[in-house]
Amino acid sequence: MASKFQCRLVGTIVLVAIGVIVLPDILDGKKSHYEDDVASIPIKPQTDEQKGSFDVIEPDNDKATLPDAPVKAVTTQTRSSQANESADSDASSTSPESTDEVETQITSQPEKNDYRDSAWLIQLMALKNASNAKKVVADLQKRGYQAHTKEENGFTRVIIGPDVSKSKLERQLDELQKITGAKGRLLKFKPLNP
Repeated sequence: MASKFQCRLVGTIVLVAIGVIVLPDILDGKKSHYEDDVASIPIKPQTDEQKGSFDVIEPDNDKATLPDAPVKAVTTQTRSSQANESADSDASSTSPESTDEVETQITSQPEKNDYRDSAWLIQLMALKNASNAKKVVADLQKRGYQAHTKEENGFTRVIIGPDVSKSKLERQLDELQKITGAKGRLLKFKPLNP
């Protein structure tokens, strides 16, 4: 049989378990749950059924075109319009519409901005491995150079520039050779095919 101590221990454990499990439910009273207030957005606002309808007008196509080169307007008058003007000056009644013809002469104008010698760039190196070229460009950009890559004929070219100052790029050639070990070439910048 069990000893008195074991019976008391089992009884105490049962009483504590009942107190822990049952008493909070009895003494809790009214349970309230805390929930956030959520405002729902209405699905579709209620509007009046009156909707405006608008007619879409087709645009007018103008058949006039601009000439290829700059033009100079030359105004010439026909004899009939000169006669009408002299009749207008004699009789100050109603004025008829004048039929002035505008003649245009196409004049050639030289290009004011000659971009052939305006900018320069340095072609530093051409590498087969594009990732190596991008690493070199990233390093040069960190050092403050305007470096770019250009893929051409299976090679990735490392280019510095363009810049309008040829002397500035010539000074950078020596600095770039010390940094990368490659001797760059100074080339003219072609905007349409850099």
